[in-house]
Amino acid sequence: MEQPTIPASVPSLTVVVLTRDEEIHIARALASLDGLASRIVVVDSGSYDKTREIAAATGANVFERPWVNYADQFQWALDHTGINTEWTMRLDADEWLGKDLVASLRQALANSDGGVSAISLDRQHHFMGRWIRHGGRYPLRLLRLWRTGMGRIEQRWMDEHIVVDRGRIRHVPGTFVDQNENDLSFFTTKHDAYATREALDALIAKHALFDLPEDGALESTGQARQTRTIKNGWYNRLPTGLGPLLYFLYRYILQLGFLDGRPGLIYHVLQGFWYRFLVDAKRVELEQTIDGAETAAEKVDRLSKATGHDLAAFAASQTQLPR
Repeated sequence: MEQPTIPASVPSLTVVVLTRDEEIHIARALASLDGLASRIVVVDSGSYDKTREIAAATGANVFERPWVNYADQFQWALDHTGINTEWTMRLDADEWLGKDLVASLRQALANSDGGVSAISLDRQHHFMGRWIRHGGRYPLRLLRLWRTGMGRIEQRWMDEHIVVDRGRIRHVPGTFVDQNENDLSFFTTKHDAYATREALDALIAKHALFDLPEDGALESTGQARQTRTIKNGWYNRLPTGLGPLLYFLYRYILQLGFLDGRPGLIYHVLQGFWYRFLVDAKRVELEQTIDGAETAAEKVDRLSKATGHDLAAFAASQTQLPR
């Protein structure tokens, strides 16, 4: 497919998209990059549908690689797909950019001085046909573009963010949407997997199972850092179930989540209470799994068998060795 002309004044940009069975989303995501991306890299982890064919037909460079987790796959894409453009961008397959944002990003890339190392965007979340504007869900400020070579992804099992080593982070407003078209069964299945990974992250940190690298300059406004500080500082220490209940009430009442209507009620209950409670429950379950294990290596082995995630292999690939 012929790509729209990008003015020579706009620095080159590679967009990285990770996929598996995303045929209902991938064409929309890649089409939204018209006039912005010099190159699109799609790393697929074994799709059974036509994701790879659709991506290739748009002119994207498609790679295939087995899945370990998001962080491992994305860092592999940064390191092994030959990215040599001036800028790099992260986009999920179920996300898309509005034409207004594309125009704003072209301008921002063209006139950002050398001290700007990254760009953040405000993401909208759409659920059951409605933009979820309340309950703390907008704006969600995310670092999504960075000068090639200055950014990396945190090596975590869940809630991984792009971090940059130096420089300023510039914010660019515009339409940036997370809009998954799958049904509620997909939503709950996906969040069940998320809950397992988040519980793993919590136990890895609690029991100091690996030597984790220090984070760089996380996010643009500190929004992600603040959320993580709250989780690690007091939320994860609350009695089982209390944190999810308090969080839901805060989000649905004090942050006006009730204004999002019936789709918002369903979303905030599932994502703001049910999901958080499931993480708590899985933490309890996994604590029982490693009860009695005397060494970090034994705990890692038990957690790997219980969850199906090869923690030791992932740690070794990141040069994080069990203590």
